[in-house]
Amino acid sequence: MKNNAGPVKHDPQTLPSALQNIHELLGGKTPAVFLDYDGCLTHIVKDPNKAILSDGMRNTLQHLAQVCSVAIVSGRDRADVAKLVQLENLYFAGSHGFDISGPDEMHTEPGGAKAALPALDSSAEILKQKLNHIDGALVERKRYAIAVHYRNVPEQQVNEVKQVTEEVLKEHPQLKEGLGKKIIELKPNLDWHKGKAVLWLMDELDLNKPGIVPLYVGDDITDEDAFAELQGKGIGILVGEHDDRTAAEYRLENVEEVQKFLQKLTDHLIQQADAKLEDNL
Repeated sequence: MKNNAGPVKHDPQTLPSALQNIHELLGGKTPAVFLDYDGCLTHIVKDPNKAILSDGMRNTLQHLAQVCSVAIVSGRDRADVAKLVQLENLYFAGSHGFDISGPDEMHTEPGGAKAALPALDSSAEILKQKLNHIDGALVERKRYAIAVHYRNVPEQQVNEVKQVTEEVLKEHPQLKEGLGKKIIELKPNLDWHKGKAVLWLMDELDLNKPGIVPLYVGDDITDEDAFAELQGKGIGILVGEHDDRTAAEYRLENVEEVQKFLQKLTDHLIQQADAKLEDNL
């Protein structure tokens, strides 16, 4: 539960298992499920293009989306993550929620990020030029963000990558810094993030009802915005752990546990629906 000082933070290692406490975290309600992609649905890999969704995870998502609302909320471009998932019955919020699509031809770009496109174009070109000489440095341009990856950069050059990125940010006040695992992101300097995108979707899809509880499953620092927004309104589930404390309230160990959790959630909802049907007969 939030307090006046902001979200309550927990030691990740003390969080109870979401897999072992499904009945408790649902509290008899129907979930609306929001999931990060990298690190939750697929393992983190050195090359982002190789984070391929398994057929098993795709089937799990498809079955879950038949019994409740499911959205993927990612730092990736919306079109990129939608292409990787290949399911038409899900909602996709790309670029940390600045670009959203879904069934019935839903497509919108809330948050007002279009004004930042020229600054993103300029910054991407400068970063590519200034980091071109550093082995392993990758400047990934997305529609509404730039991700500077340094996972594969030699340790002695990581600080140079960070310094160059900071200098470019200072030259472009229309942008702000976002941090991830071995990533620095340049994003529109606007009050919009994954958490606000989740709340927007809840409202847009008419999910703000007493019988529905939003669940957000994420592994990265950027997912903390969603965990914080949902305190007191829903449930945050951290995959793995951060070095810092978290606003999540439950935990899953890895991608494999995420899949088991989603399967168990689907089975629970089907059993719940069958029980209601029997009661009405």
